[in-house]
Amino acid sequence: MTRKARLQSLAKINLDLRVLAKRRDGYHDLRTVFQTVSLADTIEIEVEPARRRAVSIDDALAIPDNLIIRAAHAALDQMRVAVRVRFRLKKHIPMGGGLGGGSSDAAAVLLALPVLAGKVIPMERLMEIGQRLGSDVPFFLHGGTQLGCGAGTELYPQPDVQPKPLLLVTPDVHVATGPAYKALGRGLTFTGSSSSINNFQAFVRAIGDGRDLVSALALGANDFEAVVFRQYPQLRKIAARLRTSSPGVRMSGSGSTVFALFESKRDRERALADLSVDRVLQGCRMMKAELVGRRAYRKLWRRQLKDHLAPAKDDVWPPRSRYWQP
Repeated sequence: MTRKARLQSLAKINLDLRVLAKRRDGYHDLRTVFQTVSLADTIEIEVEPARRRAVSIDDALAIPDNLIIRAAHAALDQMRVAVRVRFRLKKHIPMGGGLGGGSSDAAAVLLALPVLAGKVIPMERLMEIGQRLGSDVPFFLHGGTQLGCGAGTELYPQPDVQPKPLLLVTPDVHVATGPAYKALGRGLTFTGSSSSINNFQAFVRAIGDGRDLVSALALGANDFEAVVFRQYPQLRKIAARLRTSSPGVRMSGSGSTVFALFESKRDRERALADLSVDRVLQGCRMMKAELVGRRAYRKLWRRQLKDHLAPAKDDVWPPRSRYWQP
C-alpha cells in the first residue's frame, strides 16, 4: 500500500543574530533567536514497500545535492527499511535568502518519513541526524521561538512571541555566507563578545517579558548587516525604505531577505501599497507571512500527517505512526 502526505515546510527568520569568536573547529560561536514563519515550501511524499531502497524527487529547479534526498537516506539508514520513496517539491521559499528553506525541507523529511514508514526515530537521534545535514535543521524539528547558541544547533525553547504579520523582501541577490563571515573578521580572540552577549541577553529578556516585538527589535541586531549592507548597497536601501513603514526591520541570517514586522495586517497592507511602487524595491519578491509559534507548528504537523498518526496526547513529539508495532 502506498502511503502519501502533503507537507508544508515553513521558513524561519532570525529575530536577532550575534556572531562571536571563531572556534578552533573553524565555526563561529553564535547567539540567535530563531522564529518560524508561515511562508512554506510544499513537499508531496509517497512511500511504498520495495525489495530495495529507491529515493527520487521531482524538482523543477533541479537543486544540486538536494537536502531532501540526503535527509531521506539518513532516515532510512537509521530505520533500516527497504522502501521506495518519491518526492515532489514546489519551492516558495527563496533560495539563498537566509530563510532556511533547504534546512526546513530536510527537517520535514525527518519528521514525516518515520511516520509513513511505520517506524520511530527518537528526537535525540533526529537532532543528531539534523545537525549533520545543516546547522539550521535541528531548529525546524521543533519550530516556534528558540534561542540558538554554539554553531546554532544548541537550542533553548522560548515562550511563543506575540503573533505579528510581516513582510519579507528578497531581491535578486545571493549573499555567500562564507565571505560574509570572513568580512566580519571574528578571530579566536574577538574582544567584543562580552558586550555583544549582554546586548543579546537584553533583547531576549525584552521578548520574554512580553514586550511588543515590533518595538523590541530596536534592542536587537544582526551582526551581518554591517558587512553585507556594505557589500550589497541595495540591501541597505531596502532596509532603510522598510523602516519608513515599520521600526521592526531586520535582515534574516546572512541575507539576502530583509523583513519588516507590523502591528496589524492593515498596517502591512498600507505599507505594501506604498512599497510596491517604490523604485528601490522593483524586481524584489515581496511576500506576506505570519509568525508561527511552537504550538501552531505542532498542530500543523499533526494536521498534515493525521491520516497516519496513532492516537496520542498533544505533548507527544515527534509525531508517532499508527503503523508502528513495538
